[in-house]
Amino acid sequence: MYTKRIIATDKALELIERLKQQHGPLMFHQSGGCCDGSQPMCFQAGEFRTGNSDVLLGEAGGCPFYMNRDQFEYWKHTQLILDVTAGRGSSFSLEIPLGLRFLTRSRVFSDQEIGQLDPIPPQQ
Repeated sequence: MYTKRIIATDKALELIERLKQQHGPLMFHQSGGCCDGSQPMCFQAGEFRTGNSDVLLGEAGGCPFYMNRDQFEYWKHTQLILDVTAGRGSSFSLEIPLGLRFLTRSRVFSDQEIGQLDPIPPQQ
């Protein structure tokens, strides 16, 4: 059994389901840019183009979660926890009009978990 690189809180899963009902299939991307660009952004599936500079970390609520490869290098030793907080970010993420925003928290993997990590798919 693999250790997941991305998991989601119940609040995040509830919001994902709400957004799926409104917008259909979704995807997440965390770029590592400054300000709100470092927050995970939720898009309709296929609305954001991923490429060789992105890593598929796994899924959150059945939605693929990508991270910029450079950002991943800094975070690869941690499990990301997708969560939700009240507040309005300044991004194009789908939850913003609801007065909510996704955020990621993290925790460092144990030595045992590092040996059981989900493999990262090869570059596209």
